[in-house]
Amino acid sequence: MNKPEVLAPAGDMERLKYAIAYGADAVYLAGKHFGMRAASGNFSDEELRDGIAYAHERGVKIYVTVNISPRSPEFPELEEYLKKLYLYHADAIIVSDLGVIRVAKRIVPNMPLHISTQASILNYEAAQFWVDMGAERIVLARELTLKEIKTIRDHIPPEVEIECFVHGAMCISYSGRCLISNYTTGRDANHGACAQSCRWKYALMEEKRPGQYFPVDEDERGTYLYNSKDMCMIDHIPELIEAGVTSFKIEGRAKTAYYTAGITASYRRAIDAYFENPTPDFKVPEDIREEIGKISHREYFTGFYFGRDPKGQYYPDVMYIRDWEISGLFDSCDEDGNAVFVLKNRFFSGDTLELMQPGKPVYSFKVENMTNDDGEVLDAARSAMMRIHLKFPFQVSEFSILRKEKAANPIKKA
Repeated sequence: MNKPEVLAPAGDMERLKYAIAYGADAVYLAGKHFGMRAASGNFSDEELRDGIAYAHERGVKIYVTVNISPRSPEFPELEEYLKKLYLYHADAIIVSDLGVIRVAKRIVPNMPLHISTQASILNYEAAQFWVDMGAERIVLARELTLKEIKTIRDHIPPEVEIECFVHGAMCISYSGRCLISNYTTGRDANHGACAQSCRWKYALMEEKRPGQYFPVDEDERGTYLYNSKDMCMIDHIPELIEAGVTSFKIEGRAKTAYYTAGITASYRRAIDAYFENPTPDFKVPEDIREEIGKISHREYFTGFYFGRDPKGQYYPDVMYIRDWEISGLFDSCDEDGNAVFVLKNRFFSGDTLELMQPGKPVYSFKVENMTNDDGEVLDAARSAMMRIHLKFPFQVSEFSILRKEKAANPIKKA
């Protein structure tokens, strides 16, 4: 039994570093073009080169998304881009368009190909087609059950890797191949510019009664009829491994460094805990489940892995569950525990905060004697991006995060 890969998202260099610090085996990201998340900061050519080198120095792989559906005029630029990725030593490119694959095999024939979830691979014949096209890994459609994944695993060569999403936002359309955004806003989801129109509030209007809006259900606000819950498979590590999933993919290139750190660390710890005690009755430690609940999310469910959820995929509003908020990001710390954090959200003297550190237990403490750069004692940290000095009984690790509870929110079991 091989330990599965923890594959984390990164929308920019900061999130790349947090993903690596908190336990990612590999990170997927995009350049400024040809990726499916234009809303993310993404990486310039120089940042791609430096980010890949940074990851490789720490034993982490980098997969670059080249998974849009390009138009013909884009191909000359695409060819030059692929050459750069090869020179930068990207570990693989994530692709879905047959034209892109054809160009990649001609321009960078030694570059490993991962077939994107955009290809909507739902059966073993489709999977084998992509293997015949040279794919080393296939990213399966989110709509598959564990049983169906196992069937695919049993029908393709054992050396071909299977990657599946295990956590994060779900798309209302087959594996992201959606036209709603394009129709409502002109923003092309298949070029990475999705406006997430599925998250909007909708009502019904009769053709001959313009301006009269009728709610689709009994709620006068309208209904979020396309809106979906978030996937969470933290309780089902053994089942995913048994089905043959070799890479556990976390959604969220447009999300924060806090999200990247917290979710990556949770799956890292859960997988490691299982391999320390790989029993049929394995249960994820409760503190890991609680940690998942402290990260911004919609209500969790298990996607399609166990068939259609009897409670449904539908999420009744657009609001996230955000009962914890990030208070500060690590700046520096000396050997005596004198730490400096950059403020993200205000907090006050006397508040109880939690300190997240890579590879270490969460540390809870009461804020006392915090100061600014001039050594002045503060009763509150209010100004965004100001530097806050705090004293700890240990040296605080790089990439540590301060957070504060807004309201209790235990994770709901998926």
